[in-house]
Amino acid sequence: MAGLGHHTRAAHPALRPFVPDISGYAYAGDPPALHRGLPSRHLTLVVTLDEPLGVAWPGGPVDKYDALVGGLHSRAVHIGQTPSRAGVQVSLTPPAARALLGLPPGALASTVVGLDEVLGRPARELTEQLREAPSWGRRFDLLEALLLRQLDGSRPGAVRPELGRAWQRLCGASGSIGVQELATEVGWSRRHLTDRFTSEFGLPPKVAARVLRFERVTGQLRRQPRIRLAELSAAAGYADQAHLTREFRAIAGCSPRQWIREELPDLSGNPQVPAIAPASSARSH
Repeated sequence: MAGLGHHTRAAHPALRPFVPDISGYAYAGDPPALHRGLPSRHLTLVVTLDEPLGVAWPGGPVDKYDALVGGLHSRAVHIGQTPSRAGVQVSLTPPAARALLGLPPGALASTVVGLDEVLGRPARELTEQLREAPSWGRRFDLLEALLLRQLDGSRPGAVRPELGRAWQRLCGASGSIGVQELATEVGWSRRHLTDRFTSEFGLPPKVAARVLRFERVTGQLRRQPRIRLAELSAAAGYADQAHLTREFRAIAGCSPRQWIREELPDLSGNPQVPAIAPASSARSH
């Protein structure tokens, strides 16, 4: 996105099963009025470096956080409506919720809470330290130090291996596997898998599969913005382009074309990039 700088570093080896990505971001000018936080396979932790960050679920009020953690969700959350320009963001795997935060990922599903509500005083101290740190490297050091302390001191409850296998299988297939097939593979009934999976992750397996398939689509669009929606929908297992467009409206709250304009403005405004195939006439929810 124009005017947005990124800074990244690989996580400490001990954290890599739980932290696939650590990054810093800073807008050169005013941040966008609205950024759509799309659902994915990760939980999200953000610590701002200036002003509180505004977060709202569609149709809901804006809540503001100096530092936050959000769980798995199935609809885009709206981020913005504040002057916050910079922060540090961490993607967390579902097992990280127990290992680093001391609670199951389902406890955070479809919600955003202040990081201090989960970690208490260390979260408030971290926010102050990151804002005073002189460099991105130092900020990453401070964040990793806190997460490593959480890892050493955590006593996460046991998770059934069947649930871990089910999650990994869904992710590996980008959601393109039926719930009954998944249940058969882990040796449970469909109902038992759905109940246990929902309790642990906060999303039923069918909904999680939908999120993962949508994540595959948006990732592909970022990598190949010239791809036509008809081709993309077929590759991702949607019935047709209209089906994919309906999913965009239901999950992102906008059409694919609008998402491209918002998230990839340099590409959508480049006359050398062919326009995406026309969207269907499905109405937004």
